Amino acid sequence: MLSRILSRIALVSFLGAVPQLALAGPITIDFDTLADGDLVISQFTGLTFSNATVLTAGISLNEFEFPPQSGNNVVFDDGGPMRVDFASPVVSVSGYFNYLAPVTLSAFDALDSPLGTVSSAFASNLALSGDLGSLPSEWLALSALDISYITLTADAFGGSFTLDNLTYDTPTVTVVPEPGTLSLVLLGGLGAMWRKRRNRLSAEADVHKSAGQ
Repeated sequence: MLSRILSRIALVSFLGAVPQLALAGPITIDFDTLADGDLVISQFTGLTFSNATVLTAGISLNEFEFPPQSGNNVVFDDGGPMRVDFASPVVSVSGYFNYLAPVTLSAFDALDSPLGTVSSAFASNLALSGDLGSLPSEWLALSALDISYITLTADAFGGSFTLDNLTYDTPTVTVVPEPGTLSLVLLGGLGAMWRKRRNRLSAEADVHKSAGQ
């Protein structure tokens, strides 16, 4: 009876220790720590940008057509499609876009395999001269496992959109045992306990048999 109770306690403890997928919490980059005209490359820990330059409201940015989502700074696609590489894989990416050509957000894994794509709802959403029905600061978001980098594409030559409040999520635990694996582990443990009990009973029977002789 005692061994059975201990076995159940051990089983419950094991199940409680199974790791679960969790998120570290969203991280938002608003670019407001940078100066107008700064090239954005590796100023933010864990991120590497390509073709991204800062525009500041009241200086280089026409905030009446391209209003920032927050603060005074945005980045634009300087010279071609913008790319953001992540030092560690992420599971979601989003941002707010003002654009004068359709924007496409695409995600890729470390082997350059596409993980998903999302595109803007209009051809232009500028605050004063955008398409009928559009609103500035359109939010685009994409979720997938193991996103290593994203590309942000509008006009092939750049100068066609602004990005503000880039947000991403990183997982803190990514390994979760499969149900089949977990079952094998549990059955293996229970089997070992049963064999140990059987061997002990067999040994006791041998002792009693020897004593009877």
